[in-house]
Amino acid sequence: MNRSACAAAFLLAATAPAFAQNSDYRYYNGDPGGTHYSKLTQINAKNVGRLHEVWRYDLGSNSELENTPIMVAGTLYGTGMGKVFALDAATGTVKWTYAPDLPPGHRSAFNSRGESWWSDGKTNRLLVTAANFVYSLDPATGQPDPTFGDHGRIDLDDNLRGPAATNYVRMGGAVTIWRDLFFTCGEVAEESPASPGDIRAWDVHTGKLVWTFHTIPHPGELNAETWATDAWKTAGGANAWPGLVIDQKRGILFAATGSAADDFYAGGRPGKNLYADSILAIDANTGKLRWYFQAVHHDEWDDDFASPPVLVTVTRHGRKIDAVAATNKTSYVYVFDRETGHSLFPIDEVPVPAATAPGDTAWPTQPRPRLPAPLSHQTVSADELTQRTPEANKWAREKFATFFNGGAFTPPAYKQETVSAPGFSGGEEWGGMTFDPRLEYLFVNTENVMWTTAAVDRKGPGQQGSDSPVFPGKQSRFTFSGYNKFKDPDGYPATAAPWGHLTAIDLKTGQFAWRIPFGEYPALVAKGMKYTGSENYGGGVATASGLFLIGATLFDHKLHAFDSKTGKLLWDSELPYSGDATPLTYMAGGKQYVVIGASGSRDPHGPKGTAFVAYALGD
Repeated sequence: MNRSACAAAFLLAATAPAFAQNSDYRYYNGDPGGTHYSKLTQINAKNVGRLHEVWRYDLGSNSELENTPIMVAGTLYGTGMGKVFALDAATGTVKWTYAPDLPPGHRSAFNSRGESWWSDGKTNRLLVTAANFVYSLDPATGQPDPTFGDHGRIDLDDNLRGPAATNYVRMGGAVTIWRDLFFTCGEVAEESPASPGDIRAWDVHTGKLVWTFHTIPHPGELNAETWATDAWKTAGGANAWPGLVIDQKRGILFAATGSAADDFYAGGRPGKNLYADSILAIDANTGKLRWYFQAVHHDEWDDDFASPPVLVTVTRHGRKIDAVAATNKTSYVYVFDRETGHSLFPIDEVPVPAATAPGDTAWPTQPRPRLPAPLSHQTVSADELTQRTPEANKWAREKFATFFNGGAFTPPAYKQETVSAPGFSGGEEWGGMTFDPRLEYLFVNTENVMWTTAAVDRKGPGQQGSDSPVFPGKQSRFTFSGYNKFKDPDGYPATAAPWGHLTAIDLKTGQFAWRIPFGEYPALVAKGMKYTGSENYGGGVATASGLFLIGATLFDHKLHAFDSKTGKLLWDSELPYSGDATPLTYMAGGKQYVVIGASGSRDPHGPKGTAFVAYALGD
């Protein structure tokens, strides 16, 4: 090479974008604020078409897989099929596996959605949730830390209410870490008797309990009067089951909770039932409540906040506001100033239908944001039923006429199936929202189907014919008829398509930036019915190069790359199974990878198996 060529080559190297050899993805959902955002740019709109599968970690038999691994210093840490694993992030080669020794019957509950990393610069720890336990593992070997808890684990059923054997808490997501504390929440029973949804802080070194925030307030605590006297002794639920996020600078922990037990009958729990169905801002150091907002009063629709909040920074009236955004199964999106709890968009209290089941009670009003618009339908009429075929429409109309249809927030009727929209899987589900700080867009994938349920008598000795809504042991006289999805005889949603959407919300204005049908049924595509939308589970990840990457669509098994600004599909690839987990992206050895978990457990007609699949750019 001559001197001029050498000089030109040097200048090109000096001005070309510098890609780090390694770039970690060490937080569940991308960062402590849960934005699902990556600053990586190697994969972009111009070259995304060159993405191809580069390795696969096959976990064997068919099992539900919702896990998003983390990547630290070239090693990928994740869970699946009852074990924790460490892989070489560039090749997928297994470094170690660890199978927690869970009690009989608990292994099936080991379906963790994420892991957590703690380091003080000298010592590293991998915190993993497995059923009712949190394990502290040495990330170099996968072995439990013997100085943590009880031989390397703590039991979330303990330090709660009564003996551990009387509780049921399962944490399906990652713990949240701040300084030398980690925070837990968890899943509890949906019907009484149920454990309370306490939010707790623990010492990351020892596993000892530091503080507890009671989501069902104890006597003398704020808002205890929103429950019946002594309800704190027996009431359950009000749990932040999807996980928590932390404002590290301010030391504020944000939680979004679900309903109180029983989910679909509230005759035994009068009052607003704080802090069920609420966004909570908690001092991370002390466990003291800073502010709250209850999105559903006295919930009897299972209208949980089904995903963690997201910390965003929004331009409003010419100034930047650090805010927290959250959405629940009603498909409304709420955005609040992190410091004050002030809503960035108006919220009205509107009248809603009364309860009709014996002894049931309903709160007379519910909050309704003016902006953003709801992401899924709130009501369904006979004119909004399936048009897939004339026969399907006729069947749907006849069946629909048998339902009780009182509009949004209608409590389940007694022994009559009652319309629920968006329904019991949302709206939005546990995959959560994604925030792009460049555009100030919030991305949400949602379902748009209809469900029904009814209040029915609980079967059991001595329980028929009682006039009391509550039985000894605090178990309601009533239960519900089931989670009944409204499908036509061929198994498709019996409401009109689209049955799923992907939406970008411009948080500067509260308006939709773009919105598209999301997901397809291959059998319908073959008949010429495209863009129907479908059920979808799992979230997405946005990148600084302007991509939005997401799997989620249940029946077409695709991983997609969209243009973040416009919603244009730039690339997709068929996964071996449904990509019902949230992907992650990272750099290893100078190459950017996208990894997603896929499984065949939710699609009854699709291929069976479980695997993590990695993509990178080809030549």
